[in-house]
Amino acid sequence: MKTLKLSILAIFVSASFLSCDNSKKQEAEKNVAQFSNYVDSVSVVSTEKLKENWENVENAYTEKKLQAQSSIESLGENPELNEKLNKVNSKYDEFKAKFQIDAEKLEASNRKMNFRKTFFDGKEIGDDMNFDWVNKDNIVSVYDLFVTTASKNKDSYSREDWDEIKLMYEALDTRKNTVEKEGLTSSDNLKIAKLKLKFAPMYTLNRMGAKSEENAEAKK
Repeated sequence: MKTLKLSILAIFVSASFLSCDNSKKQEAEKNVAQFSNYVDSVSVVSTEKLKENWENVENAYTEKKLQAQSSIESLGENPELNEKLNKVNSKYDEFKAKFQIDAEKLEASNRKMNFRKTFFDGKEIGDDMNFDWVNKDNIVSVYDLFVTTASKNKDSYSREDWDEIKLMYEALDTRKNTVEKEGLTSSDNLKIAKLKLKFAPMYTLNRMGAKSEENAEAKK
C-alpha cells in the first residue's frame, strides 16, 4: 500500500513538473512571438514618425527583448527558441541601421527646406526649383527679400550654404527671363538689376571667405 502511494505521488510530481515545463515553454514562445511582432510593426512605420518617438521605440524593444530572453533562460537549453530570438535581434539591428540613415537624410532635407524658406517669406521651394508663382507684380519684392536676407546673414553662411543660395538665385533668374516676356516694366527691371549688382560681389567675397575659414579649420 505504501509503495502504491509513493508511486502515485511520484506520478503526480512528475506530471506537475511536466505541466510546469510546458507552461514555461508556452510562455517563452509567446514572449518571443510578441517580440517578433513588435519588431515587424515598427519596421513599417514612417521615418518621420519614428524619429519623433525613437526613445519609446528603443525602450519597448529592450523591454520585450529582456522578457523573451528571461523566459527562454528559465527553460534551460532551447536552441530553437534561441535561434528565433537571435533572428529577431538581427532583424531589428538591420532596421535600426536603415532608420538611422533615413533619419539623417530626412533631417538634412528638412534643414535645406527651412533654409530655403528664409529667402522666400516662408514659401516652400522644392528640389525642382519651381518659381512659377513669381510674376511681374511680385518679382521685385522677391528679389529684394532674397538679396536682403543674404546680406543680413552673410557672415553666418557656410560654403555649402552659399552654394545652395547660388542654386536658388540662378533658378530665380531663369524665372525672370520668362517674366520679362510677360509684361515686366523697364522700371522694375532696373530695380532688379541694381539688386543683382549688390548680390554678385557679396556672393563671391563671402563664399570665398567661408571656404577659407573651412580650410583653416580643417588644418587645425
